[in-house]
Amino acid sequence: MATHKKILIPTSYSVILAVSGTHLINDLIQFLLPALYPVFKSQYALNYFQLGLLTLAQQITACILQPIMGLYGDLKPKPYSLAVSMTVVAFGIVMLAMADSFMLLLVSATILGIGSALFHPEASRVCRMASGGKLGFAQSSFQVGGNTGTALGPLAAALFVLPLGQISTVWFGLLAVIGVIILIRVAKWFTNHQRMINSTDASPRILPQLPKKHLIFAFAIIGALLLSKFVYIETFKSYYTFFLIEKFGLAIQEAQTLLFVFLGAIAVGTFVGGPIGDRIGRKKVIWGSILGALPFALILPHMTLAGTIALSIIVGLILASAFSAIVVYAQELLPQKVGMVAGLVFGFAFGVGALGAAALGAAADLVGMQQVFNYMSGLLLLGFLTLFLPDIAWAKED
Repeated sequence: MATHKKILIPTSYSVILAVSGTHLINDLIQFLLPALYPVFKSQYALNYFQLGLLTLAQQITACILQPIMGLYGDLKPKPYSLAVSMTVVAFGIVMLAMADSFMLLLVSATILGIGSALFHPEASRVCRMASGGKLGFAQSSFQVGGNTGTALGPLAAALFVLPLGQISTVWFGLLAVIGVIILIRVAKWFTNHQRMINSTDASPRILPQLPKKHLIFAFAIIGALLLSKFVYIETFKSYYTFFLIEKFGLAIQEAQTLLFVFLGAIAVGTFVGGPIGDRIGRKKVIWGSILGALPFALILPHMTLAGTIALSIIVGLILASAFSAIVVYAQELLPQKVGMVAGLVFGFAFGVGALGAAALGAAADLVGMQQVFNYMSGLLLLGFLTLFLPDIAWAKED
């Protein structure tokens, strides 16, 4: 009878870094769409609701496809699917550069969303595989790549895309090609890792699972927390430049730069949240993040420009720390379906955020962007639902 040698597979920092880097590329390219909203609004005479529909077209595909792709990856892992996802993203950004009507912009947004939907659940699974047990660290490292890419989006738009025009986005397709090359190398590691797992007893610890009704309740709470966080953040990302222009009379480039500051704070906060969750538990991080941001978010719309900038940094830092903790917490609820759970969390977060941004964009057409910013912080009150999350024993890594 064949014997299996039990080994501990160490943390693969190079793989985590590679996947985080390609996450940066993906999310940088994805954010070129909302970063171009001021251009599209004037060039194609779009209203806020139509801009919200572009966000919805980009994100709703992720909402629908990510759980499906995550479950498919759990059942039939495909090492090269990440490279395929980046190829789709490259096609989407080239099409965006050439789009000359609202309908073509919608199609481009949808293709970009499909590429993102293919990328996120599998990339999250690969980072978990490479974590060596440092689940929060791996997930936050993965997320900080995406948040950094999102933060660089408006900066890239201000420095390159806005001065050179919509067609200049085609050059960002070269970044996607670099991403494809990196992900092909990650796929080779994936294949070797799976071969090692199959020949040893190094498979990850299978954690106990809550009863079905408790799982449904826990995921309902997680959904409400994601709604509060992502409707707020997606609305902020999509319309913060318009809020600054409307309230303070800033130029587009100045507003885009301040959006970069907010998104940079989100990137930093995301990285901090995962390792802290490894040490003190995911639930405590979720508590501190969403509710900790609430008082600052409530007063942000009433501040001077300097105060608005300062509070946007504080809100971004605090609010972003929850997401890695939420993803890992949810995966530990269903440890045998980590890809599906990652896809479900990412997909729901993107989808509900896009729907909320579209709805609040329509509201801004009626009452003005300043009024929308006055009231949307009330969404963070849903953070009190964290009280009802189960206190599972494995929510804190030893």
